[in-house]
Amino acid sequence: MPGPVVLRIRLGATLRSLREARGITAQRAAEAIRASDSKISRIELGRHGAREIDVSDLLTLYGVTEIAEREQLLQLASDALARPWWHGHADILPVWFQTYLGLEEAAETLQSYDTHFVPGLLQTAGYAEALLTQADFSPEEIAGYLSVRAQRTERFGAGEGRIAAVIDEAVLRRPVGGRDVFAAQLDYLAEAARRRAVTVRIRPFAAGAPLCPAGFTMLRFADEALPDAVYTEQLTSASYVDRPAEVSRYAAAMDLLVNTSMPASQTAAMIAEALDCIG
Repeated sequence: MPGPVVLRIRLGATLRSLREARGITAQRAAEAIRASDSKISRIELGRHGAREIDVSDLLTLYGVTEIAEREQLLQLASDALARPWWHGHADILPVWFQTYLGLEEAAETLQSYDTHFVPGLLQTAGYAEALLTQADFSPEEIAGYLSVRAQRTERFGAGEGRIAAVIDEAVLRRPVGGRDVFAAQLDYLAEAARRRAVTVRIRPFAAGAPLCPAGFTMLRFADEALPDAVYTEQLTSASYVDRPAEVSRYAAAMDLLVNTSMPASQTAAMIAEALDCIG
C-alpha cells in the first residue's frame, strides 16, 4: 500500500474535486470543520492529515451520502494518518524533507540535476557521512540520517523506480571525505550507472555555465492522482513546484541539460578519468 504522504495527496485531491464540483468555497468548508481556510488548503494539497470526523463532516457538506463511497474515503483518511516508515527518526528530519521522502517513495522516475554532490540515492555511506560531518551534525543525528539514507535506497530500488541523473563534472572533481572515501564513491557511482534502472550523464565543464542557478529533482508518478513535481532544496528549507506551467519549464531545462551532457555511454570513462586524477 502507498505511504501516508501519497494517501494524504489522494484524499486531498478527492476532497477538493468534490468541493469545487458543488461550488462550495474553502471558507464554507473550513466553517464545517471548525477550522481555517488555510487548513482546508493544506488538507487539499496533501500537506496535512485530516481526521475522520472532519472528513465525515466535509462529505456531508459536499452531499456525499452513498455509504460505500463514504466508507472508502473515511478509510483513506484513516490510512493517511498512519506513521510513515521514517517515523523513528522524525525528531531529526525536517518536515519538508519528510514530505519529500513520501513523494520519493511513490515516484516512478526521479530525474535530477546535481551541481555540488552525488545524488542522495547514489551516495555511499562513507560519502554521506563525510557530508554530514562537515555540516556539523551530532553523531546521533549522523547515525539517524545514514539509517534513513540506507532505507531510502533499499525501498526505492524495491519499488522498481528509475533514476535519471545529470551530474555536473565538478562533482567528480570535488573531493568529499578522504581519498579512499571519495574513490569508493566514484567506483560506486560507476557501478550504479550500469544498472538497468539507473542512467547517469555527466555534464562537462565544456558545456558552459549551468542552465539554472541550482540543482533540482523532478518526480514523476504513475499514479494519476499525483501531479509531476519539482523539488529544490536550500540550506534550511525546500520548495515544491507542481503547477503544470512551472513543471514544464523545469522539464524543458532538464531536456537542455541532458542534451548538453555527455552520452550515458561515456559516463564510466569520465569517472575513470576523475579517479586517475585523485591517484
